[in-house]
Amino acid sequence: MAETAVTEFFESLQGRLAQNPTKLAGMTCVYQFRVGDAIYIVALTDGKATVTKGETPSPNCTITMAETDFLALLSGKLNGQMAFMTGKLKIAGDFALALKLETLLKA
Repeated sequence: MAETAVTEFFESLQGRLAQNPTKLAGMTCVYQFRVGDAIYIVALTDGKATVTKGETPSPNCTITMAETDFLALLSGKLNGQMAFMTGKLKIAGDFALALKLETLLKA
């Protein structure tokens, strides 16, 4: 069930980000999300987002979480800072990009 919800989130993310391109203005980067066993790539370029499933060789920022924790984060039941401090959220790469995620994911 959690895997389905995570898949649905990423499948709809590109369309939701396209509705508000000003959030993406000036951003050129690649996020990689490792959620459970699935890996998703969110590439942002000049106000446009592309979301694909798979792995990229050199993401700017990689986020790693369990499916249930990721869904709790999205629903607001889990605070991002608390998740990071307790090891439920792992960040590799550009930490500043990770800080911008909250506004992007709640598009």
